[in-house]
Amino acid sequence: MAIRPAVLEIVVPARNEARRLPEGLAALCRKAATLPLPTAIVVVDSASTDATSDLVRRLLPQPVPVRLLRCEQPGKGIAVRAGLLVTQAPFAGFCDADMATELSALDVAIHLLATGHPMVIGSRALDESVVQVRSSAARRVGAAAFRALARQIVPDATDTQCGFKFFSGPLVRAAVEPLRTAGFAFDVELIARCQRLGATLTEIPVRWRDVAGSTFSVQRHSAAVFRDVAAIWLRSRAEPARLQDREVLGCEPAPATAVPQPLPAGASTT
Repeated sequence: MAIRPAVLEIVVPARNEARRLPEGLAALCRKAATLPLPTAIVVVDSASTDATSDLVRRLLPQPVPVRLLRCEQPGKGIAVRAGLLVTQAPFAGFCDADMATELSALDVAIHLLATGHPMVIGSRALDESVVQVRSSAARRVGAAAFRALARQIVPDATDTQCGFKFFSGPLVRAAVEPLRTAGFAFDVELIARCQRLGATLTEIPVRWRDVAGSTFSVQRHSAAVFRDVAAIWLRSRAEPARLQDREVLGCEPAPATAVPQPLPAGASTT
């Protein structure tokens, strides 16, 4: 039986996720198999030092196509960028390996994408969202400060960091190609670049739970995140207000063998 080309491709960045990924990937594959559009998944092993890649191979086959991409340099922004650049489908996006966002949100995202909304992101800040949080006081304070800074760049985004974002494929491939933020703040730059290419932002409520085992650490990563947001703000001030110098919906998709160049991601497929 011929395999239909994917209409939606979902990128899953994974760094040292050997414990959490099996359940999350299985759940995503089961959900993807029920979607009305042919769907494929790209797992990006972000320089893991555990058995993440081996585990993905052992979990194959799945009810939907799954491919594995290896990045030798760590960084969530690098991993998501590499994964999105190898997509070719009309729609593409990413979700976190822990599947903290309930996957029923995919039904809403697909409907919105298919009806012409080019950028659909989950927001835990919307009144309709249901959020189960077990974060520390320090993390809550840091998150509030981060949101205040992010609003200086993307003022209409209520939650830039929810790991559930989907786009028109040509749009996101054009926006992510010049992405320069390697770490956790990359979402802010990605949203801003999509908007600069003329895309409107659509936020949707989500059911989200705090899953133990996150690789983000307030102590280890906060300073770098705030530096990255400041750098994104400075670059946004230096760039034209609008980057739409070509018709985004007519962009050629990145070939399957594309390896990101501006960031030394060191990506290779397996």
